Amino acid sequence: MLNIIRIAIDPDMFQLGGFLLTWHGFFTFIGVSVAVTLIAYWSRKEGIPPDTVYSVAVWAILGGIVGARLVHVIDWWGRNYKDDPITVFYIWQGGIAIYGAVLGGFIGGAIYMVIRNRDGFINFWNSCLPWLGRMNKIDMPSVGRLADIAAPVVLFSMAIGRIGDIINGEHFARVTSMPWGFVYEHSQTVTLYIHNFTEASGKAILPARPIDATPAAHPAVLYEMIYDVFVASILWLFFRNRLRPHGMLFALFLGMYSLGRFFISFIREDKIWIVGLDEAQIIALITLVITVTLLITKAQIVRPTQKLRPTVAATSAGET
Repeated sequence: MLNIIRIAIDPDMFQLGGFLLTWHGFFTFIGVSVAVTLIAYWSRKEGIPPDTVYSVAVWAILGGIVGARLVHVIDWWGRNYKDDPITVFYIWQGGIAIYGAVLGGFIGGAIYMVIRNRDGFINFWNSCLPWLGRMNKIDMPSVGRLADIAAPVVLFSMAIGRIGDIINGEHFARVTSMPWGFVYEHSQTVTLYIHNFTEASGKAILPARPIDATPAAHPAVLYEMIYDVFVASILWLFFRNRLRPHGMLFALFLGMYSLGRFFISFIREDKIWIVGLDEAQIIALITLVITVTLLITKAQIVRPTQKLRPTVAATSAGET
């Protein structure tokens, strides 16, 4: 027990009036900012204008927010939202799911990329939203190409966001006696931990002493953070510019992440949906079936691209 890691940090960084900034929110913001910056940087090296990346990022972020909230609400509907549905929209009170953020972000960005140069969309924009800037067609990369650039970066940004999860103690896992077990001691974190643990697992925590308000638990989020960095390194070092057609690197990212998340979830105390599996594990299995099928039937290993010829793409002033 002498080696148990104790965390007594206030989950809230500061509050100014009605604005509350938590460590989770802060590191999520840092992770998203780093992701957009690095994707724009590497895209520019491949001839994709940063402005194009930024415009896609807006829709990917919106899709990520919607997806993260939706997956969380589905998981917690009967416990938190069924009797008061309006709280579904109270996203500032917390409650998101990383799987929803990843899949929703991809869907949101992909939809924008598919419709961005459509005449109907451009005509609608210029007719109804001219005050946001006149829209013309731009040189838009394929969804798969941009997704491949984003894959390792998204994993790295997910790892950054998990730092906030570790501090906030929002996720709960099985009790452990291992020397790296986490014990949360801040009163606000303890209250949240006990409530969520009881709601998800159906097991009551009855602390004997204030200092041991929560038992030492596996740092499941830390395991996932380490795994994210590991997968990002594998993708970057061994598969970047080696998988074709475009989109296969992103498929490999989803497959590898899903494999790790499936097994890590066994030590988490989340609501069981069916045959001993929680929501994340069910999503992971579905994702694995789709991505493994794509990789087997379509993916090819090619020699690394030595130099990519830049594409010329420019937008006039005022374009969106």
